[in-house]
Amino acid sequence: MKRYIAPFIMLAAVMAGCKKDDYKLNTNIMPVEKLTAPVNDKFTKLQPATSATVSFEWEQARAEDGSLVLYEVVFDTENGDFSEPIAKVASDGGGIQNKLTYSHKDLNTLAAKAGIPALGTGKLKWAVYASKGFNIQPSKEVRTIEVERPNGFAEIPVDVFLTGDATEAGADLANAQKMKALTAGVFEIYTSLKDGKYKFVDRNTGTPATFYADGALLKEDGESTHSGGTKVYRLRLDFNNATMTATEITGIGLWFAPDNKIMYDLTYEGNSTWSFTDKVITFKQESWGRDERYKFRMNVKNAEGVDGEEWVGSSNADNSRPTSATPLSFWELKPITNNDQWNYCYKFKTEVDTHACDVKVYFWADKNYTHEVIVK
Repeated sequence: MKRYIAPFIMLAAVMAGCKKDDYKLNTNIMPVEKLTAPVNDKFTKLQPATSATVSFEWEQARAEDGSLVLYEVVFDTENGDFSEPIAKVASDGGGIQNKLTYSHKDLNTLAAKAGIPALGTGKLKWAVYASKGFNIQPSKEVRTIEVERPNGFAEIPVDVFLTGDATEAGADLANAQKMKALTAGVFEIYTSLKDGKYKFVDRNTGTPATFYADGALLKEDGESTHSGGTKVYRLRLDFNNATMTATEITGIGLWFAPDNKIMYDLTYEGNSTWSFTDKVITFKQESWGRDERYKFRMNVKNAEGVDGEEWVGSSNADNSRPTSATPLSFWELKPITNNDQWNYCYKFKTEVDTHACDVKVYFWADKNYTHEVIVK
């Protein structure tokens, strides 16, 4: 058997070598002849906050050897020539299908890149590139789609920070104050501003994207000016609607339900924190026992200078007196929209009665808003 192995191997090698030399990859393809959907100049009012999509469709390209062809949809500005397209997107199925299902959110991003402003209307040009190997053929037809952008930003940041010489942390970007994410695209911070400049950024390193308030509008690439002395605010940004709401916080008080009034005012001490110290808290004697219910009233002033009140308290309409085993969530602060004297109040621990206490309220970005009562 040994004398036949070597000739067999040599023959196989020769045959393989011949096949390798004779084989040539056929990359010839016919381009896409016709785009089928959407119709040319189709108008679409973009709704990026929904799951709405647009289906781009075209006739199949043909490979000369009948093998697989891959597709990309190429987008450009209305007057672009695709030499520097704003996006290339593989078709459905990883580039295999002759269809692209594209979300309104992604189209809104492309529209912004094409220079179409928020609330503006403009056109995007699109074509299909078919490829096999290094052979890439543009479609013979080119179409446009007309879109109307909603208010808001096409790209909503994941994080937002406040920085500038008017802020508590100063203009050093590394020290920028992080804002709390309330919902997708909505951020807020409780802080003070002094006279000077401030802006919002999407990160506290490198060269971040910047945003600023122009009245109630939120815009890109600039900074705002604060004047009129140091004041405490709740700044709320809504990137979905490109707005900022600045609510001045003129005071926060511990509101004692049995007396139906503020027991003690809290002082803003910086870092989104209000407090009072060494104040004696005495429960009210009722016929049925000692009443210890409380919550917080916030005095506010809107951008037009109109005074108002907001209430924060418990997530529960009624509570039991807390103990050392009560979970920390008991003290979390929740907005109260249906306020009355008794509901959604906390209760003090038994040890608080007739003792000096510190009360601290925290509107910190990195945790749920909460408060604590420290018995001295």
